[in-house]
Amino acid sequence: MRDWDARHLAAAAGARLVRRPPAPADGAALPAGPAPAAGAALPLGPAPAAGAVSLEGAVAPDDRPSPVGPTGAGVDSRTLAPGELFVGLPGERVDGGAHAAEALAAGAWGVLVGERHAQAAAASQAPGAVLAHEDPLAALQRLARAWRRELRARGAMVVGITGSTGKTSTKDILAALLERQLRVWASPANLNTEIGLPLALLGAGSESELVVLELAMRGPGQIAELTAIAEPDVGVIVNVGPAHLELLGSLEAIAAAKAELIAGLAPGASLVVPAGERLLERHLREQLRTITFGEGGDVRLLQRRADGSVLIAHGTQRMALTPSFSQAHNLRNLLAAVAAARALGYTPRGPVQVRFGAMRGQRERLAGELTLIDDCYNANPMSMRAALDELARSAHGRRVAVLGDMLELGAQARELHREIGVHAAERGVQLLVTVGPLAAQVGSAFAAAAAGPDGAGAAAAGSDGTGIVAGAGAAGARAAVRETRAAADADEAAELLEELLREGDTVLVKGSRGMRMERVSERLRARHGGASALAAGRS
Repeated sequence: MRDWDARHLAAAAGARLVRRPPAPADGAALPAGPAPAAGAALPLGPAPAAGAVSLEGAVAPDDRPSPVGPTGAGVDSRTLAPGELFVGLPGERVDGGAHAAEALAAGAWGVLVGERHAQAAAASQAPGAVLAHEDPLAALQRLARAWRRELRARGAMVVGITGSTGKTSTKDILAALLERQLRVWASPANLNTEIGLPLALLGAGSESELVVLELAMRGPGQIAELTAIAEPDVGVIVNVGPAHLELLGSLEAIAAAKAELIAGLAPGASLVVPAGERLLERHLREQLRTITFGEGGDVRLLQRRADGSVLIAHGTQRMALTPSFSQAHNLRNLLAAVAAARALGYTPRGPVQVRFGAMRGQRERLAGELTLIDDCYNANPMSMRAALDELARSAHGRRVAVLGDMLELGAQARELHREIGVHAAERGVQLLVTVGPLAAQVGSAFAAAAAGPDGAGAAAAGSDGTGIVAGAGAAGARAAVRETRAAADADEAAELLEELLREGDTVLVKGSRGMRMERVSERLRARHGGASALAAGRS
């Protein structure tokens, strides 16, 4: 938005320009960016409210030239960077607009707030533009859509990624795949909501050639809203799984919510979906170019080599890549990212260096030859299974899993947790520590599965699954003794681990965000010292 002056920006947001930012100290006019021709309408949604600036209409009372526009936007006055636009959003307890004057005093380029707060901000001594709109969130979203269309006019492409799990990792992998060929802007962290996605879009500079965005979903209509703002050239659905079941009720409803991305793509756009995903079949559209990935798909993994490199095929094209990760679920995310790259017209090859975000499966070597797999960011049945598979694949010592409740699973929660217990036993977990009342069901099912279908394993376990199981155990188990303990919370689990861990153990820590499982990882680091971070996903 650096090329847009205050007048242009206000019109794009459908807002009223209450006060312009001061002119440059030397009085020289700075470029304000092109404006639509006189009388041209901005096709950005509802018409601006009465009193709002139009690009061909009135100007501020003083007709001085405006400085260049903001460098980005933010909604937290405490973390706003100088030169950014502060958007004051009303919340349940705090109205961000009340902090508009503070944001201006801290160096904000300007503020976009409700009418009442706009007048107070304009009366302050701090310089900066003041824009008013009765619904600052709607104005933020409208502004983001306008900037997306500006980027399109400059030749930039946008990819929108959603899925029940793995969308952030897929976003990071796609950015890494194409960063040597394009100027790539990927949404920071998890800016993927009705507030975060517009902020991510507005952070893309005018020089961006590819913008990679993440689209989150917590209910019907939300992905449709985000798609209407982002207007992706390529839409990616990484997977459909039992996340947010409590809110949506069924896998079919989850698939329908994810498929809002499909419905929102313009004719001629590209769509990337998992091969053979029947839940999405009824939502596919002939007007889109569809590329599938995974086993039996258009983009598929041909070979995993001993040196860590992989060979991927798309039609007759062969692509040799060397990713900095080796987890099976991230290799599948890599296939989705390669499919998106191919949809954009690019053929990635060579090294793929990805630095995944914190608590997303990174491995750390601790004192005592302990290995920590910190996967605390979130959990659902799909990602929990993938994490246990990775533990089984990569652990050199005893397999230890510290698993917290998976939240928002609704009426199926108990059964889905019990299925994870069986999966943990099948993957040879030798010490299981559960955290929370739902995860206790994981422990019970784990103990039963480890004892075997006929109870051949001698078991000494409580009703919550706590205890020791000795015997042959589930198929594929490497040890005759399995142990499970239950903790009420993460702090109690961390205390239990001090008694239970042995030298050489590999410890997976995972659970929903509400369980605060990161406290287990933090205590392990504090007591055992983080000796080194291992290569992402490498064992």
